[in-house]
Amino acid sequence: MRDALGIRWIDVAATAIVVAVVELNVTVGGGPNTAPLDAVAYLFGAVLALPVLLRRRWPLGVLIACSVLLLAYYSFDRRDISPAPLLALPLYDAAIAGYLVAAIAIPAIYMAIGLFVVEVSTHEGFAKLTVDFLPSIVVLGLAIWLGDATRSRRALAAETADRLRLAGEERDAEAARRVAEERLRIARDLHDTVAHSMATITVQAGSALHLLGGQNDGPGGRDENLRAALTAIRETSKAALGEMRTTLGHLRRGTAEEPAGLRSAGLDRLPALRDAVTAAGAPVTISVEGEERPLPADVDHAAYRILQESLTNVLRHAGTEARATVCLRYEPESLAIRVTDDGIGPAPAPPGGSTDQSGGGHGLCGMAERAAAVGGEFSAGNAPEGGFEVVARLPITAVEAGG
Repeated sequence: MRDALGIRWIDVAATAIVVAVVELNVTVGGGPNTAPLDAVAYLFGAVLALPVLLRRRWPLGVLIACSVLLLAYYSFDRRDISPAPLLALPLYDAAIAGYLVAAIAIPAIYMAIGLFVVEVSTHEGFAKLTVDFLPSIVVLGLAIWLGDATRSRRALAAETADRLRLAGEERDAEAARRVAEERLRIARDLHDTVAHSMATITVQAGSALHLLGGQNDGPGGRDENLRAALTAIRETSKAALGEMRTTLGHLRRGTAEEPAGLRSAGLDRLPALRDAVTAAGAPVTISVEGEERPLPADVDHAAYRILQESLTNVLRHAGTEARATVCLRYEPESLAIRVTDDGIGPAPAPPGGSTDQSGGGHGLCGMAERAAAVGGEFSAGNAPEGGFEVVARLPITAVEAGG
């Protein structure tokens, strides 16, 4: 019942305080033709404050109810009590709720009637009566002023919060617009430069294969090696162009996730990657230790991309006579990846330049980010026995349990 009426403990406490102040006013009240101070007077005084319990739900109704009860008290069991102790809190609540006209009119009417009735009864003069009524007028006026000031302050705070919210939404919208424009710019640049170049490489490799025709100077001959190299160039460029187009579509759509076609790349494509790198001039040896088992999709994708970038760096930096070794070790809780080469390693970074050992690009940073994205670890550097070494450990047990 209390919850249905919106009564809170603070309302009960406020009502108790108002009852106590009203009863004190009843005790000290007097004047001509006043009723005796008995149990009825105290009971009636307590009843006056009962509507305050509902101040939170019906502030204007509480003000009107208290005013009517006070009028009844004056009429049937009158003792000269000030309306201020009873009406101050309801006036404050009504002003906060926005009923400012009623909050001003009701006490004004009470004060006017009180001055007239007391003047008729006592003939003390309006000047003296005004001085007597002044404390009550000040209390009631302060209650109304405080309520209206509180309402104005709350309205200002709400308006300020709305303005800040709208400003934040506008900033977010502007930032999103700029991001979208930047994504489109990047997509256009990639299409006009990289994608065009990859398409040109694919076409030229195919044309070279066509020009070779059926010429062959025997197994292991020059033409056969050239044909194998051109075939590897054509297939690699075609695959790269396909992924590039998928990435361009992803950038233009502005979706947050990596395209499904790129996320599907996993260790099942490692043999093709090995063949492509070997055909490009860096023989790759793959060894697998432990019990091979399916990996979570994110870990599988991150492992493949790390291997892809590592072997690409072997081609770029390890030298023409380099050989690469890939070791995959399936541990109980993780997949350990180790890629080593016996080449000359990357060139030293220039003073003040990039610290990425992949030649000033972002290859090592990207591998580290991919490992961190799945909760793994990554390191890269010169191997003790020479060459370069990339090591990554990607957790798989916790991810499998969570999946």
